[in-house]
Amino acid sequence: MRFHMNARLLAMVLMGTVAACQSDRGPAEPKAEGWTTIEPGGETLCATGTPFRFHVRGDDPDRVIVFLNGGGACWNGDLCDLETEPSPYTPFVDMDSNNPAYLSGVFDNVNPENPFAGWTQIFVPYCTGDSHLGAKDAGYTTTGGKQVTIHHRGKTNVQAALDWLYANRAAPEKVFVTGGSAGAIASPYYTGLVAEYYPQAEVVNLADGAGGYRSPVIASVLEAWGAFEDVPAWPEFALVDRSTASVEDFFRVTAARHPEAQLSRFDNVDDEVQQGFLALLGTAEPVRALLAANNADLARDVPDIRTFSAPGKTHTALRDDRFYTDMVGGVRIVDWTRDLVGGKPVVTLSCEADQTCD
Repeated sequence: MRFHMNARLLAMVLMGTVAACQSDRGPAEPKAEGWTTIEPGGETLCATGTPFRFHVRGDDPDRVIVFLNGGGACWNGDLCDLETEPSPYTPFVDMDSNNPAYLSGVFDNVNPENPFAGWTQIFVPYCTGDSHLGAKDAGYTTTGGKQVTIHHRGKTNVQAALDWLYANRAAPEKVFVTGGSAGAIASPYYTGLVAEYYPQAEVVNLADGAGGYRSPVIASVLEAWGAFEDVPAWPEFALVDRSTASVEDFFRVTAARHPEAQLSRFDNVDDEVQQGFLALLGTAEPVRALLAANNADLARDVPDIRTFSAPGKTHTALRDDRFYTDMVGGVRIVDWTRDLVGGKPVVTLSCEADQTCD
C-alpha cells in the first residue's frame, strides 16, 4: 500500500506530531531509579536492525503493569525512510522517549497518588514502526525510488518482554496491560495473551491515546505490518475480515475470547497527534467525531468496555503528570483508573456529555 501527500503538508503534520510527542517526554533529567535493562537478543530487532531492549522495575510479584510505549508509525517508503525529517516514528530504543526514567505519570513511584507505585513494572520500548503488532520484514520504495527495509518485529519484541514476565512472575493476582499512543493500539491484543497465560489473574486493560483512528486505509496498514500474522490460533481471529480490519477489532477479539478481562481506553477528544496521523491516512474529519464513532461501535459490540474522553488537544496521559489532573465531570483519570484496576465499578465518561469539551 502506498500513500503520498504534499511534501509541505507532510512536514507540517510531522512537525506538529513530533512536538506533541516531545511534550509527553517528561522532565529534562531522569528522576526515577531502580530500572533494570534487559537485552533479550534472539529474533528481537528494531526497525533498522539495531538491538531491542526493555526495562523492568519493582518487587511486588502479585501486581504487574505492562506498558507498551508509543512513538508514531510508518507504513510506506517515505514515512519509514530515516532520511524523512522529522521522522513520524521512533526507530531506536536508546532515544530519550523510550527511557522510562524520563517519564512521570504511572512511573512516578514517589507520588502518593500513583496507584501503581511499587508494582512490578515492565516497560516495552517502541522501535519498529508497527504499533507493536508487526510480524514481518517489509521492503518499501520511496517516491524517489529508494529501497527501504524495515524490520516490523513488534510481536517478537513484546513477546520477549512477556517471556520475562512469565518466567519471573509465576502467578500474579493482578496484571494491568496498557500502552500509550502506538502502544495503545496493541494493548488489547496483548491483554488477551496475558489473560490466556494467567487464567487466575485479574487482567485489566487501558489503551491511552489511540481511539480516534478510523479510516479504510487502516486495514492496508495492518496488512503491511503483518498484524494478523503469528497470532494465536483462536477462532475469534478467524472472524476478523482483514480487508476491513480496524483498531477496534483487537478489542473485539479479546473481549470475545476473555470476557472476564476489563477493557478500557482514554483519549483527549481533540488530540492533535492523532489528528496528524489521520491526515497521513488521508482523513480530514475531526478526531473528535471519529473517536465518538469508534467508542459507539465498541459500546455496541463490547458492552462492558469503559471509555474516558477528556477535553483538550494533548496526547496520552499515563506517561505524564496529566494522569493526575485530566478530568471529566469532576472525576480525574487517576481516580477512575484506580477504581478500574481495583475492581470497583466505573462508568464511561465523556466531556461531550456535560458540554465541557471546549
